[in-house]
Amino acid sequence: MKKNEIDYTLYLCTDRELMSTETLEEAVERAIKGGCTVIQLREKNCTSQEFYETAKRIHEITKRFNVPLIINDRVDIALAVDADGVHVGQSDLPAAVVRSIIGGDKIVGVSATNLSEAKQAVLDGADYLGVGAMYQTDTKTDAQTVTMEELKGIRSAVDVPIVVIGGINQKTLDNFKGMGIDGLAVVSAVIAADNIEQAAQDMAAAFRE
Repeated sequence: MKKNEIDYTLYLCTDRELMSTETLEEAVERAIKGGCTVIQLREKNCTSQEFYETAKRIHEITKRFNVPLIINDRVDIALAVDADGVHVGQSDLPAAVVRSIIGGDKIVGVSATNLSEAKQAVLDGADYLGVGAMYQTDTKTDAQTVTMEELKGIRSAVDVPIVVIGGINQKTLDNFKGMGIDGLAVVSAVIAADNIEQAAQDMAAAFRE
């Protein structure tokens, strides 16, 4: 899949502590079947070996459905499993360094909380931005929130896809319609649902309305 063909509509960030299924693999497959268009693998509490093995298994699933797999933070893991890209935050490796390591064909995503960070990320070679947190969330208690005005300013200043993150769910997604946002990054709204496939389907459909 070419970078400019990626559909960012429903971007799932994994969290095995929240998932309603027995395995992460099952959660990811159900999410994709329901309409998740990008998968970001986040593993904060495991060894590098465990992260690598998990990434290999998840990549087999995403390849089967032709959905991009993005690895959170870990450039080495992304390269080791030939994932589609890497997502980094402001305290991780700089995006320009990540780009120099993984090359021009892979996806680089960058988290941004303000206009300055967003512009710098694009200059450094970001293919898309994760803007937020838009709302306070239990999955990232230290996240700085972004106002709607800041989001509008970022959207008008950069020409790469923007995915909003932080507290995005069925109740809040309507706030982003008509703003030129390319997708919703979801965690608990999908992966913690009793019916993951249905939750993903409902959110993707609601955003596309």
